[in-house]
Amino acid sequence: MNFLKEMFVFLRKRKKLWLAPIILVIVLMGALLVLGQGSVLAPFIYTLF
Repeated sequence: MNFLKEMFVFLRKRKKLWLAPIILVIVLMGALLVLGQGSVLAPFIYTLF
């Protein structure tokens, strides 16, 4: 959790808050790929890409 707090403070201090949604989407897409790799839903997830 400390990493997230430091990242938010960095983005706010550097006036780069517009990057927060982009970073969030990239992290969620990565988590979807990692979690879906070994599951039965993998063929359906890969059709999205």
